[in-house]
Parts: sequence; C-alpha cells; structure tokens
Amino acid sequence: MNANAVLVAITLALLTCLPRCIYSAERRLLVNMTLVRNAPALGAFCLDGSLPAYHLHRGFGAGARNWLLQFEGGGWCNDIESCLERAKSRRGSTRYMTKWEVFSGILSNNASLNPDFYNWNRVKLRYCDGASFAGDAVFKNGTSLLYFRGQKIWEAIILDLLPKGLGQARKALLSGCSAGGLASFLHCNNFTKYLPSNASVKCLSDAGFFLDERDITSNHTMRYFVKDVVSLQGVKKNLDENCTASSLDFPELCFFPQYALKFITIPFFILNSAYDVYQFHHILVPSSADPHGHWNRCKLNPAACNPEQLNTLQEFRRDMIVAMGLFYKYSRRGGLFINSCFAHCQSESQDTWFSADSPRVHNKTIAEAVGDWYFSRRITKEIDCPYPCDTTCHNLIPSTQALVQDLRSY
Repeated sequence: MNANAVLVAITLALLTCLPRCIYSAERRLLVNMTLVRNAPALGAFCLDGSLPAYHLHRGFGAGARNWLLQFEGGGWCNDIESCLERAKSRRGSTRYMTKWEVFSGILSNNASLNPDFYNWNRVKLRYCDGASFAGDAVFKNGTSLLYFRGQKIWEAIILDLLPKGLGQARKALLSGCSAGGLASFLHCNNFTKYLPSNASVKCLSDAGFFLDERDITSNHTMRYFVKDVVSLQGVKKNLDENCTASSLDFPELCFFPQYALKFITIPFFILNSAYDVYQFHHILVPSSADPHGHWNRCKLNPAACNPEQLNTLQEFRRDMIVAMGLFYKYSRRGGLFINSCFAHCQSESQDTWFSADSPRVHNKTIAEAVGDWYFSRRITKEIDCPYPCDTTCHNLIPSTQALVQDLRSY
C-alpha cells in the first residue's frame, strides 16, 4: 500500500473535520443526510458503489431563493490500494458517513454567527470519490471494483437540487474546504450553466489553493501525486479545456488552482492561510523529504522552528502570494483573504469564521471580508503580514496524539 497516500488522506481528513470537533455543543444545527436516489441512472456512485449524498437546510425570508453549496473536503487517493482503503471509510462511502452533519460557520442559520448567509438555502455536498468531484472512470479486475465518478456525483447532486429551488436561484455561492475548495475552482464555470441567466453567481475556495511547489529536497512530490490522481481517476477530460490546451505537455497541471484560475470567468474569492497546515506538512515537508524528522517540532509548533526553517516557510508564503499575483492585481471582481495563521479550512469553524476573537486582517473577519466581496459593498483583497506578526490567529496544529484521538473518536 502507498503509506504516504494513506497518511495524507487521514491527516487532511482530520484537519478538515477539526472545525466540527472543536465547535461548541451549544446552538448546534444538525442537518440530516439526503441520498441521491436517481444517481445510478447517471452512473454516479461513491468509490464503493454506494449512493452519493448531501445535506440541505432550507433558507427563509429574504434568503429563500438564495443558495450556498459547500463541497466537503478530505484529501485524495492516487492508486488502487489507497482508493480501496478509502472505499472502506466515510471518505469513499456514504455507508460509513455520519447521517447528521453540524452546520456552523458559513453554514450556520444564526444571523449573529453568519450575518450574510444565515437565511440562504445551505447545502453540504458529501465527498466520496477521492478526486475533488472531478473523476470519471471505473476500475475492475475481477475481484475489486472502484467507481471514480466524482464528476457524475457533482452532476447528480445538482440535478437533484434544481427542482428543489436551485433552478430558480437569485443568488448563488459555490464554496468548499480543502479538496472541496479545489473542487470550487474545478466546477465554478460549469456551475453557472445550471442557473438562471440573471442569477448572481460567485465562487469561494477555502484552503483549496494547493501549490505546485517543490518540497524541501527540491522534489515535485505534490505534482507527481496529482498526476497519479488525474490519470487513475480519469480527471483530465473534466479539466478546463482552455487550460489543458495551453498546457499540452502537462495537462494535469490544470488540477492546480494557480494554473486554472485565469480561465475562470466567474467572480472568485480565495480564502487561504499563507502557511496552510496541510501544504506545510505534505507539500513543503512531506515525510519522504524529512525521513529523520528534523521538522517534527516545527510542524507541531511554529514557535519551535529554527531560523532556517522559518526562512523556508517565509519563502513558501512568498511563492503562494506570487502565484496569486495576477489575480490580486488585475481581477476586478475577485476577492482575497490570505492570513498568516497555521490553519487549514477556516470557513466552517465558527471560531475562525465569525466570533469575537476570530482571526482578522486589517481588522476584518473572514465572514466580513467574504460578505463585503459577495455583495460588492467594498473591494476585499486582504493579505496579512508575515508570521509571527498576526496576534489574532487560531493556530490549529493538532499534536500527533490529538490526531490519533480525533481519528478514534470521529
């Protein structure tokens, strides 16, 4: 088995679940699962052949005809062994998923906790394919069967929601966290095709701006991983055609947002940490690049990083900002919130989305920045100063012990 791929998937899953794990039990909104019963007619299945699913909480009042769709995150699988393992978990099968999901942060129905989107129809799309809702292939060898049908799952869920009111939407926001944030990049242009021509449609990615970056040993660990995902799961045909045409030698690069972004024609908001924990641990310093664990203390606590390690992290931040440079400078309808917190996914956690002690950039919370951008109240392109200047951060770096405990209890 590809141990690194399994570790990547588990760690990313835990990081994306962390907001749910730490969210207060008070005021919790629990939303039931809806299975897409007609999905088989479209060939839409989770990895193990189970039905895809979503959670819908209805909007009300002035928001009754507005829709927010949130892609769930949770890593990827890049070979048959890791995908077979994934198919036996909640990341590859609705059979193992919780049937009730907590809606908090951007999904909250409380005006004091989610002032701009609390009364919208809010949907969480469950993630069970392993390729950011973008694959379209099947693997079978006589003993094993895997459905790489992320693209079909996306289409099946949308078609199920259209008669429930999505087809008459006035406003819509397609968002997602982590691998789901990457899905927002991949499906943003396509999303508008399902909606009324006069609808206001925008997209948001939270912790989905995964960099095509060399690791500390100068290897393209993430690029090769992505190439395997794209090849195995039949993703290439679902990537932006204009992007792949401009990258004929390496079409799989269009899976990376930094290459796909310029081909997105819909207003887009990028929410990301410049020191994203997942990218720090698995793109910049994967275990294969640090076999002796010289970075272990730094990974668990940025205050423990030595000067050389801090310099490497500052270079990573610089590369991320450079990758967004043209978008920052020329996109008139785009938005940015790039903070310097060691975190991963900040829109689904109430603590980081909108609360008294939420992270701020230029005294603005994430919820305020996203709302100002979506409703065109003011230009929102916020980039934080380098670590360690931001004292508002929630540095969500779980310890190894905490990760194991979370895994056992989740």
